[in-house]
Amino acid sequence: MGAITTPALAGSVAAEGGLGMIAAAGLSPDDVVARVRAGLDIAGDGARIGVNFLMPFLDQDALDAASQSAAVVECFYGDPDPAIVQRIHHGGAISAWQIGSPDEARAAADAGCDVIVVQGREAGGHVRGTAALLPLLGEVRAALDVPLVAAGGIGSGAAVAAALLAGADGVRIGTRLVATAEADVHADYAAALVAACADDTIVTETFSLGWPTAPHRVLRHCIDASALDPTARSPLPPTRGFRGDVAAAALYAGRSVEHVTAVVPAAQVVRDLVRGAEVALRDATADR
Repeated sequence: MGAITTPALAGSVAAEGGLGMIAAAGLSPDDVVARVRAGLDIAGDGARIGVNFLMPFLDQDALDAASQSAAVVECFYGDPDPAIVQRIHHGGAISAWQIGSPDEARAAADAGCDVIVVQGREAGGHVRGTAALLPLLGEVRAALDVPLVAAGGIGSGAAVAAALLAGADGVRIGTRLVATAEADVHADYAAALVAACADDTIVTETFSLGWPTAPHRVLRHCIDASALDPTARSPLPPTRGFRGDVAAAALYAGRSVEHVTAVVPAAQVVRDLVRGAEVALRDATADR
C-alpha cells in the first residue's frame, strides 16, 4: 500500500498474530531495515514482519537488506524470477510472489517461491490479473501444492472463510487496513473509504503516471475529479502530509471497501476478521 504502510501498522497487525507488511518502493536499504525493526519493536517477541517490492522499481540493495531483516519478502508486478527468489533465500527470508493468473502462479512455483499470493480482480491498487478471486484461487490450488494467500476484495470474516474454503492457507488484507489509525492516510481519503460501497470502485489506468499500462482499482469519483484538472492528478495515495488536491489523487480501494465503516485500530480489524471467519467456518461445517 505504498507510503500508507507504517511500522506502526505492520507492528500492530503482527502483534495480533498476522504478518505485518511494509512497502519498500522508494526506500533505501537503511530505511527498509529501520522500518522492519521499528515494526518488530511494536509487535513484540515472536512476531513477524514482511516487506514487499514492486518489480518495475526494484532496488536490489534494498531487496538484500529486506531479505536479511524481514521474515518474508514478496515481489509483485513482474515475471517470477528464479535469481530474485534465490537472492531472497540467500538473505534468509521466505520468498513470496503475488500473481494474477494460473500461468504466473506456475512460474512462481517453478522459480522456487515458498508462498504464492493469488490476487483477484477485486483488489484495490494495482491489479495484475483479470479473473475473480475465488475461481482463480480454485484453479491455482488444483494445479499447485504450494502455500497460497488469497488477496482481493477480502474485507469481512465471511470473505476470509470463503477464501480458506476455496483452498487458501491465508488471506491478504488491504483496503480495510488503509482506514486504520496506524496507516499514514489523509483524513479525507479515509472518509471517502468509509462512505464508499463496492460499486464505487473501478479499474482504470488514469493514474499510471510514471508506470504505463498498469491497471489499478480506485474510487470512481477521483477519476472524475482529476479530469477537471489533470495537472492535479497524483498517482500517489494521499498521506497525512499530502499537499495536493486529495479528491484528484489516486484513491486506491478494493471492492472490500463496502466493509469499511469507520477508522479503527488495526488490531480491531484483525480481531474482527478472525472472529467473523471462525463463525462463518463453523456455520459452513455445520451445514455439511
